[in-house]
Amino acid sequence: MSKTSFSRRALLGSGAMALGSLAMPAVLRAQTDFEPESNVRTTRRNVMGFRNHKWQDHFSTLRSGAILCDTYSRALHFWSEDGQTNLSYPCSVPMTEEFTRRGMTEITLLRYQPTWIPTPNMRQRDPSLPERVEGGDPTNPLGTRAMNLSWQYYRIHGIDNPAKIGRRASNGCFGLMNPHVERLYELVKVGTQVRVI
Repeated sequence: MSKTSFSRRALLGSGAMALGSLAMPAVLRAQTDFEPESNVRTTRRNVMGFRNHKWQDHFSTLRSGAILCDTYSRALHFWSEDGQTNLSYPCSVPMTEEFTRRGMTEITLLRYQPTWIPTPNMRQRDPSLPERVEGGDPTNPLGTRAMNLSWQYYRIHGIDNPAKIGRRASNGCFGLMNPHVERLYELVKVGTQVRVI
């Protein structure tokens, strides 16, 4: 009786393997037929440089919440005022040291679907820039949300090109993926402290 039971199991197991092997070649074939486009560049990410931070190393209190923009690891860290929420997002950082400002600042204005107007220096470097790009336009460099800092022309904002995330790609601002900046926008307020290192 146990031999019959074994034979049934063997038969059922063999049948399952046979059916599974019939399905596999189609999957494997689909994978081998893929050829990447020759004009698509691979984006290199700064994964190894990521550092975890404790708010106590950068702020004396979580009054109004706290944001740390780390230019080395190209990441933004947020801690809520009650300390219960801690978010970390990859971000774009300023292109050069000339555009990088470090130190303490704070959020002075929250902007929903912000209009982008190039700064005078941006216009001087590239006169072909548009006069303005309205909020809601998918080509808007500020993305869907912007948080102005107390330093003129410096912001934390969304981004129109996800390939810029994790790169030195901005004129001084910190860019986040739009879903990330939308989440952050809901948690911060005017007066949230910001430190750039």
